[in-house]
Amino acid sequence: MELYALMGFNNVSISDLQYALDIGRGTLYYYFSDQDELFIACMERYFLEPKQWALKSVPDDAGIDTMIGAMLEYLHSLEAALLTFDIKTINTSNVNDLMFTAYSRFPALHRKAQRLALKELELWRKAIYHDQRAGRIRQDIDRDQVALMFTHIKNTYDSGLGKTQMDFSLLEKTYSEFHKLLKI
Repeated sequence: MELYALMGFNNVSISDLQYALDIGRGTLYYYFSDQDELFIACMERYFLEPKQWALKSVPDDAGIDTMIGAMLEYLHSLEAALLTFDIKTINTSNVNDLMFTAYSRFPALHRKAQRLALKELELWRKAIYHDQRAGRIRQDIDRDQVALMFTHIKNTYDSGLGKTQMDFSLLEKTYSEFHKLLKI
């Protein structure tokens, strides 16, 4: 994944993968039928599976605080994975490029990501509903719009600011501040 993030999918060769993994070509092909299969496995492991686990951890009666916690858990797992890379210049641009490549080149991977995004949106709607019913947030908000706004906090994140390494602490503060605006 580090090679893909640093060099981009199209610039990584089988030889590059062999060298990075310190394995022979035969061993690589024993586990993966081709480079596409390896790339898909990396994308699922680093991006889709952690999000899936985070969403599964949210109980049906969860409120906004629980949803924020689940999303932060997912983002911290992503951050922890990226911090294991030897090269610390990988940032959100690298990750966004990878996701664009993955989802445009592999439609099945894109469909999985879309299902997770829809699941996340539905969980935000439910969390907002539960908090409204419990009187913890304002009644006059549009649940669908606010749910979209919560998903956009994460989806539009870009460390920018001249930083090369991602700083997910900004997301925690943004979630918290947005949640404060909804409270009674």
